[in-house]
Amino acid sequence: MVEEIKTVKIRKQPETKIRKHTIVVRVQHNFGVLARITGLFAGRGYNIESLTVGKTQDPDIARITIVVEGDERVIEQIIKQLRKLIETLKVRDITDIPHIERELVLIKVHTGDEKARDEIMRLTNIFRGKIVDVSTDTYTIEVTGDSDKLEAFIELLRPFGLKDIARTGTLALIRESAKSKLQKHQVE
Repeated sequence: MVEEIKTVKIRKQPETKIRKHTIVVRVQHNFGVLARITGLFAGRGYNIESLTVGKTQDPDIARITIVVEGDERVIEQIIKQLRKLIETLKVRDITDIPHIERELVLIKVHTGDEKARDEIMRLTNIFRGKIVDVSTDTYTIEVTGDSDKLEAFIELLRPFGLKDIARTGTLALIRESAKSKLQKHQVE
């Protein structure tokens, strides 16, 4: 009796690239839930790029926006782990869904002479920012936008001498037009 040798075809794994993902989590607004979520990331060696937490229209529910870098496999694992937490109500990776992202930055910048003050005011106006505090040698500026806009603004102010920067994490909401399209496809 001759045994037939079978060859096993190994399916090629799809190429996955590492990129930033925006994950939105709705949780019960309980004591310690944020510590459990950040512990979940730290325990697995994932680095959180940005984390923003706030109450929703329901004061018993909090909305957490997490920006994390990883490939599809890593993000899938993160989402599975988040869903296992008792307080988790909903988890969604909205990276590939049309959405609006915003951050806020407060920047203290050194203002030397009158020419520097004028240039800083001009840049602030171009970026639709506001000067929210003034002293003899400092402007404090507020700017809102996506992270690329904020990075560009910070780089333009760097030559004047940055004194301090405070930056929020990313906030994100799915666009309503995208919501209706997604719902239509889910029904079919």
